[in-house]
Amino acid sequence: MSDTQKMRTVLSIAGSDCSGGAGIQADLKTMLANGVYGMSAITALTAQNTTGVFDVMEVTPHFLFEQIKACAEDIFPDAVKTGMISSPELIEVCAKCIKEFGLKNIVVDPVMVATSGSRLVSKEAVSALCDNLFPLADVITPNIPEAEVLCGQKILSERDMESAAAVILNKFGGAVLLKGGHSLNDANDFLLTEQGGSWIKGKRIDNPNTHGTGCTLSSAIAANLAKGCDIKTAVEKAKSYISQTLAAGLNLGKGSGPLNHGAGLRAGAHT
Repeated sequence: MSDTQKMRTVLSIAGSDCSGGAGIQADLKTMLANGVYGMSAITALTAQNTTGVFDVMEVTPHFLFEQIKACAEDIFPDAVKTGMISSPELIEVCAKCIKEFGLKNIVVDPVMVATSGSRLVSKEAVSALCDNLFPLADVITPNIPEAEVLCGQKILSERDMESAAAVILNKFGGAVLLKGGHSLNDANDFLLTEQGGSWIKGKRIDNPNTHGTGCTLSSAIAANLAKGCDIKTAVEKAKSYISQTLAAGLNLGKGSGPLNHGAGLRAGAHT
Protein backbone atom coordinates (compact mmCIF):
# COMPACT_ATOMS: atom_id res chain seq x y z
CA MET A 1 0.00 0.00 0.00
CA SER A 2 1.38 3.40 -0.91
CA ASP A 3 1.77 6.10 1.70
CA THR A 4 -0.97 8.16 0.04
CA GLN A 5 -3.41 5.26 0.48
CA LYS A 6 -2.63 4.70 4.16
CA MET A 7 -5.11 6.18 6.59
CA ARG A 8 -3.36 7.78 9.55
CA THR A 9 -4.24 6.46 13.00
CA VAL A 10 -4.74 8.03 16.43
CA LEU A 11 -5.16 6.38 19.83
CA SER A 12 -7.20 8.07 22.56
CA ILE A 13 -6.34 7.09 26.14
CA ALA A 14 -9.22 8.58 28.11
CA GLY A 15 -12.47 8.03 29.96
CA SER A 16 -15.82 7.11 28.45
CA ASP A 17 -18.77 9.53 28.39
CA CYS A 18 -21.93 7.46 28.05
CA SER A 19 -23.87 10.52 26.78
CA GLY A 20 -21.42 10.89 23.89
CA GLY A 21 -20.37 14.53 24.24
CA ALA A 22 -16.92 14.21 25.79
CA GLY A 23 -14.28 11.58 26.49
CA ILE A 24 -13.51 8.84 24.02
CA GLN A 25 -16.85 9.23 22.27
CA ALA A 26 -16.03 12.84 21.39
CA ASP A 27 -12.48 11.82 20.50
CA LEU A 28 -13.54 9.13 18.04
CA LYS A 29 -16.10 11.40 16.37
CA THR A 30 -13.48 14.13 16.06
CA MET A 31 -10.92 11.75 14.58
CA LEU A 32 -13.37 10.50 11.96
CA ALA A 33 -14.35 14.06 11.03
CA ASN A 34 -10.66 14.96 10.68
CA GLY A 35 -9.84 12.07 8.37
CA VAL A 36 -7.98 9.67 10.63
CA TYR A 37 -8.72 6.22 12.05
CA GLY A 38 -9.50 6.44 15.78
CA MET A 39 -8.83 3.86 18.48
CA SER A 40 -9.38 3.96 22.22
CA ALA A 41 -7.91 2.65 25.46
CA ILE A 42 -10.50 3.34 28.14
CA THR A 43 -9.26 4.52 31.53
CA ALA A 44 -12.67 4.70 33.20
CA LEU A 45 -16.37 4.34 32.60
CA THR A 46 -18.43 7.32 33.65
CA ALA A 47 -22.15 7.78 34.20
CA GLN A 48 -22.58 11.34 32.99
CA ASN A 49 -24.63 13.62 30.80
CA THR A 50 -24.84 17.33 30.02
CA THR A 51 -25.80 18.13 33.62
CA GLY A 52 -22.98 16.37 35.48
CA VAL A 53 -20.98 13.27 36.36
CA PHE A 54 -22.81 10.80 38.59
CA ASP A 55 -20.46 7.84 38.93
CA VAL A 56 -17.02 6.69 37.79
CA MET A 57 -15.58 3.17 37.53
CA GLU A 58 -11.86 2.96 36.73
CA VAL A 59 -10.27 0.11 34.84
CA THR A 60 -7.35 -1.72 36.42
CA PRO A 61 -3.78 -0.75 35.53
CA HIS A 62 -3.28 -4.20 33.96
CA PHE A 63 -6.32 -3.82 31.72
CA LEU A 64 -5.28 -0.34 30.57
CA PHE A 65 -1.85 -1.73 29.66
CA GLU A 66 -3.42 -4.57 27.69
CA GLN A 67 -5.65 -2.17 25.73
CA ILE A 68 -2.74 0.06 24.73
CA LYS A 69 -0.57 -2.95 23.92
CA ALA A 70 -3.29 -4.47 21.72
CA CYS A 71 -3.44 -1.30 19.63
CA ALA A 72 0.30 -0.66 19.49
CA GLU A 73 1.14 -4.21 18.40
CA ASP A 74 -1.42 -4.31 15.59
CA ILE A 75 -2.63 -0.91 14.30
CA PHE A 76 0.21 1.28 15.47
CA PRO A 77 -0.97 4.86 16.16
CA ASP A 78 0.60 7.78 14.34
CA ALA A 79 -0.41 10.00 17.27
CA VAL A 80 -1.80 9.62 20.80
CA LYS A 81 -4.19 11.82 22.75
CA THR A 82 -4.61 11.40 26.49
CA GLY A 83 -7.56 12.72 28.46
CA MET A 84 -8.93 11.81 31.88
CA ILE A 85 -6.51 9.52 33.70
CA SER A 86 -7.49 9.92 37.31
CA SER A 87 -5.14 7.71 39.35
CA PRO A 88 -1.34 7.72 39.71
CA GLU A 89 -1.21 4.01 38.85
CA LEU A 90 -3.02 4.49 35.53
CA ILE A 91 -0.88 7.53 34.68
CA GLU A 92 2.26 5.47 35.29
CA VAL A 93 0.95 2.72 33.00
CA CYS A 94 0.27 5.27 30.28
CA ALA A 95 3.78 6.71 30.54
CA LYS A 96 5.28 3.22 30.57
CA CYS A 97 3.42 2.31 27.37
CA ILE A 98 4.50 5.49 25.57
CA LYS A 99 8.13 4.61 26.25
CA GLU A 100 7.89 0.83 25.84
CA PHE A 101 6.03 0.92 22.51
CA GLY A 102 7.74 4.03 21.13
CA LEU A 103 4.54 6.04 20.77
CA LYS A 104 4.95 9.45 19.12
CA ASN A 105 3.04 12.73 18.63
CA ILE A 106 1.69 12.73 22.18
CA VAL A 107 -1.03 15.30 22.94
CA VAL A 108 -1.85 15.51 26.66
CA ASP A 109 -5.10 17.15 27.71
CA PRO A 110 -4.43 17.49 31.46
CA VAL A 111 -7.94 16.87 32.72
CA MET A 112 -7.38 18.11 36.27
CA VAL A 113 -9.65 21.09 36.98
CA ALA A 114 -13.21 21.70 35.83
CA THR A 115 -14.37 24.96 34.30
CA SER A 116 -15.86 25.79 37.72
CA GLY A 117 -12.41 25.47 39.27
CA SER A 118 -13.20 22.20 41.06
CA ARG A 119 -10.44 19.58 41.09
CA LEU A 120 -11.29 16.46 39.11
CA VAL A 121 -8.30 14.36 40.21
CA SER A 122 -6.30 14.02 43.41
CA LYS A 123 -3.13 15.93 44.19
CA GLU A 124 -1.30 12.61 43.93
CA ALA A 125 -2.57 12.18 40.38
CA VAL A 126 -1.48 15.71 39.48
CA SER A 127 2.01 14.89 40.79
CA ALA A 128 2.04 11.70 38.71
CA LEU A 129 1.05 13.66 35.61
CA CYS A 130 3.88 16.14 36.22
CA ASP A 131 6.48 13.46 36.97
CA ASN A 132 5.55 10.82 34.40
CA LEU A 133 3.35 12.03 31.56
CA PHE A 134 3.97 15.71 30.86
CA PRO A 135 7.70 15.23 30.12
CA LEU A 136 6.73 12.77 27.35
CA ALA A 137 4.20 15.11 25.71
CA ASP A 138 4.73 16.89 22.43
CA VAL A 139 1.86 19.25 23.30
CA ILE A 140 0.10 19.93 26.62
CA THR A 141 -3.30 21.66 26.38
CA PRO A 142 -4.27 23.07 29.80
CA ASN A 143 -7.19 25.39 30.40
CA ILE A 144 -6.65 28.40 32.64
CA PRO A 145 -7.49 26.70 35.99
CA GLU A 146 -5.20 23.78 35.09
CA ALA A 147 -2.41 26.13 34.04
CA GLU A 148 -2.74 27.95 37.37
CA VAL A 149 -2.13 24.65 39.15
CA LEU A 150 0.88 23.85 36.96
CA CYS A 151 2.56 27.25 37.16
CA GLY A 152 1.53 28.22 40.68
CA GLN A 153 0.24 31.67 39.77
CA LYS A 154 -3.08 33.35 38.99
CA ILE A 155 -3.87 34.06 35.35
CA LEU A 156 -5.88 37.25 34.93
CA SER A 157 -4.69 38.63 31.60
CA GLU A 158 -3.24 37.64 28.25
CA ARG A 159 0.21 38.64 29.54
CA ASP A 160 -0.34 36.23 32.46
CA MET A 161 -1.17 33.51 29.94
CA GLU A 162 2.12 34.10 28.16
CA SER A 163 4.18 33.96 31.37
CA ALA A 164 2.31 30.90 32.64
CA ALA A 165 2.95 29.06 29.37
CA ALA A 166 6.65 29.88 29.70
CA VAL A 167 6.76 28.43 33.23
CA ILE A 168 5.04 25.23 32.07
CA LEU A 169 7.29 24.88 29.02
CA ASN A 170 10.40 25.33 31.16
CA LYS A 171 9.18 22.62 33.54
CA PHE A 172 8.21 19.97 31.03
CA GLY A 173 9.53 20.82 27.55
CA GLY A 174 7.54 20.09 24.42
CA ALA A 175 4.93 22.70 23.55
CA VAL A 176 2.12 24.31 25.55
CA LEU A 177 -1.26 25.37 24.20
CA LEU A 178 -2.83 27.47 26.95
CA LYS A 179 -6.53 27.72 26.19
CA GLY A 180 -8.38 30.99 26.75
CA GLY A 181 -11.93 31.37 27.97
CA HIS A 182 -12.82 31.19 31.69
CA SER A 183 -13.88 34.87 31.62
CA LEU A 184 -10.50 35.96 30.22
CA ASN A 185 -11.23 35.58 26.53
CA ASP A 186 -13.57 33.23 24.77
CA ALA A 187 -11.70 32.33 21.67
CA ASN A 188 -7.96 33.01 21.70
CA ASP A 189 -5.34 30.49 22.82
CA PHE A 190 -1.62 30.98 23.34
CA LEU A 191 0.78 28.47 21.80
CA LEU A 192 4.36 28.36 23.06
CA THR A 193 7.02 26.10 21.58
CA GLU A 194 10.78 26.11 21.90
CA GLN A 195 10.82 28.22 18.72
CA GLY A 196 8.63 30.95 20.26
CA GLY A 197 5.06 31.93 21.04
CA SER A 198 2.02 32.87 18.98
CA TRP A 199 -1.61 33.65 19.59
CA ILE A 200 -4.02 31.28 17.86
CA LYS A 201 -7.10 33.36 17.19
CA GLY A 202 -10.51 31.78 17.28
CA LYS A 203 -13.92 32.96 16.17
CA ARG A 204 -16.08 34.16 19.05
CA ILE A 205 -19.28 32.11 18.81
CA ASP A 206 -22.28 32.65 21.06
CA ASN A 207 -23.09 29.06 21.97
CA PRO A 208 -23.58 27.86 25.57
CA ASN A 209 -23.27 24.22 24.50
CA THR A 210 -19.57 23.51 25.00
CA HIS A 211 -19.55 20.05 26.60
CA GLY A 212 -16.45 18.22 25.40
CA THR A 213 -14.62 21.12 23.76
CA GLY A 214 -11.31 20.27 25.49
CA CYS A 215 -11.50 16.63 24.43
CA THR A 216 -12.44 17.65 20.90
CA LEU A 217 -9.66 20.21 20.51
CA SER A 218 -6.90 17.89 21.73
CA SER A 219 -8.16 15.05 19.53
CA ALA A 220 -8.23 17.31 16.47
CA ILE A 221 -4.65 18.41 17.21
CA ALA A 222 -3.58 14.76 17.46
CA ALA A 223 -5.34 13.98 14.17
CA ASN A 224 -3.48 16.77 12.40
CA LEU A 225 -0.13 15.74 13.89
CA ALA A 226 -0.82 12.19 12.70
CA LYS A 227 -1.31 13.55 9.18
CA GLY A 228 2.11 15.22 9.28
CA CYS A 229 1.28 18.80 10.26
CA ASP A 230 3.70 20.78 12.40
CA ILE A 231 2.40 21.77 15.83
CA LYS A 232 1.30 25.31 14.93
CA THR A 233 -0.55 24.16 11.81
CA ALA A 234 -2.13 21.27 13.73
CA VAL A 235 -3.43 23.70 16.36
CA GLU A 236 -4.71 26.19 13.79
CA LYS A 237 -6.61 23.49 11.91
CA ALA A 238 -8.03 22.14 15.18
CA LYS A 239 -9.23 25.61 16.19
CA SER A 240 -10.95 26.00 12.84
CA TYR A 241 -12.68 22.65 13.33
CA ILE A 242 -13.86 23.63 16.84
CA SER A 243 -15.36 26.83 15.43
CA GLN A 244 -17.22 24.77 12.85
CA THR A 245 -18.66 22.38 15.46
CA LEU A 246 -19.78 25.27 17.68
CA ALA A 247 -21.25 27.31 14.84
CA ALA A 248 -23.50 24.37 13.88
CA GLY A 249 -25.58 25.21 16.95
CA LEU A 250 -26.47 21.71 18.12
CA ASN A 251 -28.77 21.87 21.16
CA LEU A 252 -29.17 18.59 23.02
CA GLY A 253 -29.71 17.84 26.70
CA LYS A 254 -30.76 19.84 29.74
CA GLY A 255 -27.31 21.26 30.55
CA SER A 256 -24.30 22.43 28.54
CA GLY A 257 -24.81 20.31 25.46
CA PRO A 258 -22.37 18.61 23.10
CA LEU A 259 -20.83 19.87 19.88
CA ASN A 260 -21.86 18.77 16.40
CA HIS A 261 -18.70 16.82 15.60
CA GLY A 262 -19.90 15.97 12.11
CA ALA A 263 -20.82 19.52 11.11
CA GLY A 264 -18.29 19.57 8.28
CA LEU A 265 -19.34 16.24 6.79
CA ARG A 266 -21.63 16.46 3.80
CA ALA A 267 -25.04 15.10 4.69
CA GLY A 268 -25.78 11.81 2.99
CA ALA A 269 -22.31 11.50 1.47
CA HIS A 270 -22.07 7.80 2.27
CA THR A 271 -25.69 6.72 1.85
